[in-house]
Amino acid sequence: MGDNITRVSFGKREIILVGTAHVSRESVNEVRETIGTEKPDRVCIELDESRYNALTKEDAWKNLNIIKVLRERKGFLLFSNLILSSFQRRLGMDLKMKPGMEMLEAIRASEHNHVPFSLCDREIQITLKRAWKKTGFWGKNKMLAAMLASMFTREKLSEDQIEELKKKGALQGMLEELAQFLPSVKEVLIDERDVYLATNIYKAQGEKIVAVVGAGHIPGIVRRLEELEKGNVSDDTSDLNKIPPKSALAKIIPWVVPAAIIGAIVAGFILRGSDVTLQNIYKWILFNGSLAALGAVASLSHPFTIVLAFVAAPFTSLVPVVGVGIFTGILEAALRKPKVVDFETLHDDITSFRGFFRNRITHILIVFFLTNIGSTIGTFIGGIPLFTSLF
Repeated sequence: MGDNITRVSFGKREIILVGTAHVSRESVNEVRETIGTEKPDRVCIELDESRYNALTKEDAWKNLNIIKVLRERKGFLLFSNLILSSFQRRLGMDLKMKPGMEMLEAIRASEHNHVPFSLCDREIQITLKRAWKKTGFWGKNKMLAAMLASMFTREKLSEDQIEELKKKGALQGMLEELAQFLPSVKEVLIDERDVYLATNIYKAQGEKIVAVVGAGHIPGIVRRLEELEKGNVSDDTSDLNKIPPKSALAKIIPWVVPAAIIGAIVAGFILRGSDVTLQNIYKWILFNGSLAALGAVASLSHPFTIVLAFVAAPFTSLVPVVGVGIFTGILEAALRKPKVVDFETLHDDITSFRGFFRNRITHILIVFFLTNIGSTIGTFIGGIPLFTSLF
């Protein structure tokens, strides 16, 4: 067995952890050999139902209804998921490896050896939602910047470098850097999933268990397994599947800016008269609509979408429960409806910045994202004359 195998024994029970790199050919071979050699009672795999379907069902994306995604206000969630997937997929292309092949190989090896397998990871949508909810305003901006930067990067890693990432020292350094950069995201992506994975592995039936997980999770999983065996911690993970509710402050904050804008308008009429206030309102509308329209132009939207961005942005800015991106995204989807080829090439298109714009699915998400950003900036810039005229 290789250096990436960790064995944990509790009496007659043995848990064999196979630490993998998600775009590593060596990991695929190691997974196959371990399952074939050990002949475990069960294989636990670091996958959730969504990622399992994405790996095993090539046409899974064909069921995507982009308009429904936008209406349900899940546009940013899908956009984030695709950007995160694109970076990993580009690394896999450099090595001629499809991301997640080691997990797919775990499924195949289990079936070949007639060993039952379990999906032991938390649903990716819950993980992303918890990460977003637990991140503050500046943290969200950092997260957005990091994700967008990953669309432009052309960093390439050799197979030796990928294998190096599997070593504990290198991984530990990466996780410590992540913890300093975005502690709440590291907590959700790594720490919580260590607990979730370890608990499901521990509860799996059988005296010999092989668990195929990312190498970065191994230290945390081992610690949690030992705590579970000692009875020091609970095996209830239901709290980790809950989306944190908004605090009272978080519910109020989105309404602060619209209330301030409306308050400034009312105060302007009282203190400065109708002429000055109306001029400032026109400026606010112009800035808000123009920057939202600029976002639509930058995303290479249809002309009708650009017009809608300009017209709708001032209104949606005063109603924080909806953003202009929902309307521009839906219109763009109606005017440039995704074709079959867009679903078929989605995984390849997300590997390049040009592909994100070329594919109609991701292009709609870019329209959604950039028009929202433009409107948000326009709201603040356009609001300056409204407030400065009061003093």
